[in-house]
Amino acid sequence: MSVRAADGSEIDALARLWHDGWQDAHAAIVPEALTRARTLSSFAGRLRDAQADLRVIGPVGSPLGFHLLKADELYQFYVAAAARGQGVAQELIADAETCLAAQGHAIAWLACAIGNGRAARFYEKCGWRRSGNFVSRLETADGPFDLEVWRYEKRLGAA
Repeated sequence: MSVRAADGSEIDALARLWHDGWQDAHAAIVPEALTRARTLSSFAGRLRDAQADLRVIGPVGSPLGFHLLKADELYQFYVAAAARGQGVAQELIADAETCLAAQGHAIAWLACAIGNGRAARFYEKCGWRRSGNFVSRLETADGPFDLEVWRYEKRLGAA
């Protein structure tokens, strides 16, 4: 299975995948105000705005996961629950790392919600290392929302 650029017709399906994945991973560990702000329409709008940086795995119209890059950050990374354990996440993160390295970044980083143990274990298995905590300023329809998160980093290419 290969990773590809997102097709504009997939935004709604990707928004549903992101919304469901976000709720599954975060609703129980972040403040309720942030959970209320993370609506299906908010995810769809963010995907439309970032479509040029969006890469997808799975058939057109039936995405299994996606990643979104922002400069040297693996900004978003989601895999559908039904696709977990099938190698989809490994293929997708390898593509993200390749794209980041091709953009000239020697070190990449990502934010992981404190308490999201499943994601943290996956990132660590893929060679990412927790470098500390920081406060991430998240954009919501209600304005900025500050959330303390774990920061993970990975040296790309030959060490």
